[in-house]
Amino acid sequence: MYVSAMNYSASYIFSRDLSKLATLRESALFTALAVADAGEKEQLERIVMRIPNLPLNYMLDSKPVKYTKSIKCSKYPTLYDIQFNNIYWQVLHTTNGTFYLYSAFFDNRPASPEKPSVRILAMVDRVTPAVTTRCQLWYEGEKEPIVSKISEYKYIWVKSYGNYKNGILQPYLLQCIVPKDFNKRVPLSVSLVEDRCDPPKNNLRVINNLPGEGGKENFAVCVKGISGSQDNSLKMVEWLELMFLLGAHKVFLYDMGTHSNMSKIFQYYESQGKVDVRSLTLPGDQPNDSDLLDIYLKHKVINKRQNEVIPYNDCLYRNMNRYKFIVLLDTDEIIMPRTSQNWKILMEKIAPQVMSGSGHPRSSYVARHVYFLNSMQEEHGWVADVPRYMYFLQHVYRAFNYTGPGSYVKCFHDPQRIHALHNHFPISCLEGGCSHENMPTELVHLQHYRSGCKPELRKVCPLFLNHTVLEDSILRYKEPLVRGTVRTLRDLGFPVD
Repeated sequence: MYVSAMNYSASYIFSRDLSKLATLRESALFTALAVADAGEKEQLERIVMRIPNLPLNYMLDSKPVKYTKSIKCSKYPTLYDIQFNNIYWQVLHTTNGTFYLYSAFFDNRPASPEKPSVRILAMVDRVTPAVTTRCQLWYEGEKEPIVSKISEYKYIWVKSYGNYKNGILQPYLLQCIVPKDFNKRVPLSVSLVEDRCDPPKNNLRVINNLPGEGGKENFAVCVKGISGSQDNSLKMVEWLELMFLLGAHKVFLYDMGTHSNMSKIFQYYESQGKVDVRSLTLPGDQPNDSDLLDIYLKHKVINKRQNEVIPYNDCLYRNMNRYKFIVLLDTDEIIMPRTSQNWKILMEKIAPQVMSGSGHPRSSYVARHVYFLNSMQEEHGWVADVPRYMYFLQHVYRAFNYTGPGSYVKCFHDPQRIHALHNHFPISCLEGGCSHENMPTELVHLQHYRSGCKPELRKVCPLFLNHTVLEDSILRYKEPLVRGTVRTLRDLGFPVD
């Protein structure tokens, strides 16, 4: 059975934020709340939990503020004022282009040259937005917005990669600097407008996630939007269990519509606090029908890559203050330490300052890419004493040759240094610029499991296929990995042979 992302239940999204509601109920900004009937309030709670960029106060009322005639600028937008697009996006139509807004963040990192600021992730149908826009910053206790001009449209794509033309949605990171009189306060939400007192048609919650009482966790894994009707549940469970064994504190996923078994897996791990899943659609006039989406993403590869930039950077900014490292991975990739038991021990050797919190010498630590193609294992048969449904444990032969330096790499990113991320490397970094360290392949590499080479490598694929070597470092995790995988499958009622 295929489950649409639009119907995916995300009631857990704001569980960590619900404690804020009591404060919101007493805040000066919302003292004039209208009393809605109980049924409508339940609907409002479901709406805000399902659409994570909405401000929390909409849980209390669809029209959170009553105004007097003394208001000179814009009024706080009601839920009905917001122009939505494909459920999870909000819209601003300007005199020169349309902005599709996904999420907003308060950025006060020490390396940020202009701080604090509010950053907005958006897709824009212009390659170089020429229009002047402004942030209306909404603060508790203020009945009018504090206005700040957008100071930067950061293009988070590489021009030479293609699709560099107007009319195609482009990924951007917008920045508005918080005015000096308010730089000690975090806005509740932000609206993007063209003229300073335009009635706002969007309203994004400003996210400011801070470390828990125990301080920063070590590793967060970010995964791009997952879609498709194929049931990859066995492989997904094994991959997630391996991430946790390697040291991932939590895996952040974006569900664009997956098989019902995949949704069960996500919710199972979410209930344990190990996974965070957000539903995601494509903005604008791009398709979101399940079958058409699959075809579109297959044939419009550059558009696909441009859309992926948004969840990658949403994950970065949601977790920039909560984790020491952010790791972007696909679910067929593993950064495998070859001599250390886990990522923590590995990075204590490679980046001890970051692990201790005493410094941030590099923006990224790079793991070189090597192929584990299906045919490499097939000529050697099954791995003994490993269940045959364990996909990763059953693949222990790799290409002898690595792909070229810098090709298809993945990294441990220091979020205190990163401005914007691409799938494989930073697009830009904060003060001091981007600097990386290539981790020695003797210590660690990126294991990429595929049926065949990437299409662009077909001509050189024999170089990898015809020269293979045993690489069984994954078997160190055999017992706990099999045990954890089987436990999850049985808990979910999946058959285990």
